[in-house]
Amino acid sequence: MKIVIVGCTHAGTAAAVQILKDHPEAEVTIYERDDNISFLSCGIYLYLGGKVNRLEDMFYSSPADLTKLGAVVKTKHNVLKIDAKAKTLQVADMASGEVFNDTYDKLIMTTGSSVAVPPIFGIDESKVLLCKTYQQAEEIYETAKHNRRIAIVGAGYIGTELSESYANTDHEVTLFQSHDSILNHYISKEMSDKAVKVLQDHHVNVLLNHRVTAFTGNDQDELVIETNQGDYVADLAIVGIGFVPTTELLRGQVEMDKHGAIIINDYVQTSNPDIYAAGDSCVVNFNPTGKSAYTPLATNAVRQGALAGMNVFGNQQRYMGTQATSAMQLFDHTLATSGLTLENARIAGIPAKRATFEGTWRPSYMQSTGPLTIELVYNPDNRKILGGQFWSTHEISQSANALSIAIQNGNTIDDLAFVDMLFSPNFDDPFNYLNLVAQIAVEQERQAGRSQARITAPGDWAKQNDDTLPKQN
Repeated sequence: MKIVIVGCTHAGTAAAVQILKDHPEAEVTIYERDDNISFLSCGIYLYLGGKVNRLEDMFYSSPADLTKLGAVVKTKHNVLKIDAKAKTLQVADMASGEVFNDTYDKLIMTTGSSVAVPPIFGIDESKVLLCKTYQQAEEIYETAKHNRRIAIVGAGYIGTELSESYANTDHEVTLFQSHDSILNHYISKEMSDKAVKVLQDHHVNVLLNHRVTAFTGNDQDELVIETNQGDYVADLAIVGIGFVPTTELLRGQVEMDKHGAIIINDYVQTSNPDIYAAGDSCVVNFNPTGKSAYTPLATNAVRQGALAGMNVFGNQQRYMGTQATSAMQLFDHTLATSGLTLENARIAGIPAKRATFEGTWRPSYMQSTGPLTIELVYNPDNRKILGGQFWSTHEISQSANALSIAIQNGNTIDDLAFVDMLFSPNFDDPFNYLNLVAQIAVEQERQAGRSQARITAPGDWAKQNDDTLPKQN
C-alpha cells in the first residue's frame, strides 16, 4: 500500500514512525514544506529564557531518522493540489521549481496550523513578529538581543510563556490581552487573577481589555501599538493570538467545521474513507462535552498521528478523545488544567457547579509546605466531573493527569472523593487534595438537598466477587 503523508511536525512524524514500526514493508512518502520536521514550538520560550541551551534540541526527529526507518522524505516540497476522487497530488519542488504529480492509496493529512494573523493595520511591520516555527523562533531570539521593550499581543499559552521568558532576561514586557482574563479558554477568571498577579510581581505590565487595533511608527523609530484604550510604544512586538488549521488542500472534498478544521470519526478517519487526519489540521473529540472541538495541542497531535498510522491499514484502534489537559510553569508557580472551566461548561449548555479547595499540598506540621488552589467543575445532575484547575508553588501538574483519567472514565465526584490515593506526609494528607476537593463538592450537593450516588461498600464488593476470594475453612 502506498501512503502519502502531507506535513510532518508532530502528527506526521508520529504517523510515519507508527506505520514503519508495524508495517516496514509499506511505501511511505512524506511531503513537507519546511527543511525540518518535528519542531517543538513550546521550546521557543524555553530557549529564549535560557532553560535549554540549543534551539536544535527542540527537534525530536529528523528527515534522516525517518529515511532510516524506510520513508521517502521530501522536505522543501509544497503540495499544491489534492484530488481526493482521483487520489492524486500535485507537488512543487521548492528548490528546483519542478512541478510533478503523485498518487496514493491512503492519505494522511497532518498539515498542522498557522499563526492566526489578525486584521490589524501594520501587522506586516518589520518590528512585528509571529511565533510558531523554527525560523520564527530564530528571529525572535536574535531580535531579543537588540530590543529591550517587548510587547506581547495575546495572552494564551505562547504569549504568557514568552512574557515570562522576556521578564527573566531583563526585558521590559507589556502583555496585551483583549479579554478580562488571560488563558481564558483554559482557566477561570479567579485563576487568571492569580496568574496575572504573579506576572505583575515579576514586572510584566499586563493590560487586560486592551484590543490592539494598529501598529505604526513614530519619529523616534519606535513601534507604536494602538489600542482601544490608548497608544503604547515598544521596540518590538510579538503576536500570538492563536492558530488556524491549514486545510485549504481538502476544502470542499472532506467535511470540516466552522474553523476549517477537518472533522474525523473515532478512528481519525475523515468523511473520505481513504483520507485520515491528525493534529492541528483537524478537530478533537472533546470528552467533557461529548462534541468535537478545535484544540491545537502537541499532545493531541502525537496521539492522533500514531492512531492514523495504525488505522490506515484498517480501523483497529479507537480514538479515546481528549480532555485538553495542559500545564505551564509561570515563574515559581505551576498552573495545570484539564477539561472544562465553569464558564465554558455553561457556554456549552452543560449544567455545572464548582467546588474550590484552598489549602496546602501537604500537612502544615511539615517544615515546609505551600498553598494550593483547586477548582473542580462537575455536573450536579449526574455528578460527573467536567474539569479542574490547579495552582501552586508545588509541582502539581500530575494531578491534572489524574483528573483527566477521571473525566475520561466518566467518574463522579463521589468516586473521586474516596478513590484510593497514596498517603505520606512528604506528599499529602491522609486524604489527598483531589479527594478533599471532591468531598467539598459532595458536601455542597448534600447541603443543596441533592442525594448522593450510592457508593459500593467493601462488603458489597466482596459479595459480588466472592468467587475470586480465598475460601475460609
